[in-house]
Amino acid sequence: MTTSAPPGTIAVLDYGIGNLRSAERALSHVGAAARLVTDPSDVEGASGVVLPGVGSFGPCAAALAATGLGAAARRAIDAGVPFLGICVGFQLLYDGSEEAPGVPGLGLFPGTVRRLSGKVKVPQMQWNVLRPRRRSGLFEGLGDAPWVYFVHSYAPEEGPETAATCEYGGTVAAAAESGALWGTQFHPEKSGATGLAMLSNFVARCGA
Repeated sequence: MTTSAPPGTIAVLDYGIGNLRSAERALSHVGAAARLVTDPSDVEGASGVVLPGVGSFGPCAAALAATGLGAAARRAIDAGVPFLGICVGFQLLYDGSEEAPGVPGLGLFPGTVRRLSGKVKVPQMQWNVLRPRRRSGLFEGLGDAPWVYFVHSYAPEEGPETAATCEYGGTVAAAAESGALWGTQFHPEKSGATGLAMLSNFVARCGA
């Protein structure tokens, strides 16, 4: 039987890779009716969708495709539903990654995710300051240089969608925005009060 998310629900896509519950808990903490969903039909009717991700690009992309949640994500984005990709979930919005050559991402942003360069320790596992490149609803009320928490070895190439960068062995694309589609290389759910404020901004745009 086909089901759909109750009105006002933010669907957190659970495709079986890693612990994705921290994003659900953080969204619930800021007042959202968030729930983990494993069935693509449960994405239908959601007021917003969140795609977390931990680990590596290849297994995450494969699991997203195998569960049908990748196709559900594309349908939601095409319908203009507010959508947020986090960490590897952000990377999956791009064409692909040199971490997993030949494995396609969702292709919603053009470009390839590449390994961090420069004479720095990889992964970047630290707090770092964001440098917003343009006005973004996600960063509203957070000032010009918010601090957020990163854990990653790869990041997308900069492009017209890049909304913020950080410095780590060079300039790193740290967030993207295009219409109702957002992505963050950092973890809002692990970024204290600043991250919760970002999630609140996202929830507000979901009308949830």
